[in-house]
Amino acid sequence: MRRASAASLFPASRTPLERITMYCTTWCPDCRRAKDFLRRREIEFDEINIEEDPDAEDIVVTANRGKRKVPTIRVGERFFACSPFNAAQLAEELQISLNPEQKT
Repeated sequence: MRRASAASLFPASRTPLERITMYCTTWCPDCRRAKDFLRRREIEFDEINIEEDPDAEDIVVTANRGKRKVPTIRVGERFFACSPFNAAQLAEELQISLNPEQKT
């Protein structure tokens, strides 16, 4: 598992997002877009390549009712696929601003 580093997004008075894990592959353009979206907003996430981790691939297939969809994102105990990549959907799912300058 590789962890993407980023500066803290939230002021001390605000509760941070639940832990985010992105299940992805190296070749997937939607995965690259989703990672860029999060990094531009300085949101930390763990990245798991499902081609290197068979257990992670099983998680993705189970979460997506038999489909191997990436990126699949886990927030706390909730899973959702962001394929095809949709910035508005991802912002809504994470309850963050679509605008990277606003971050929250």
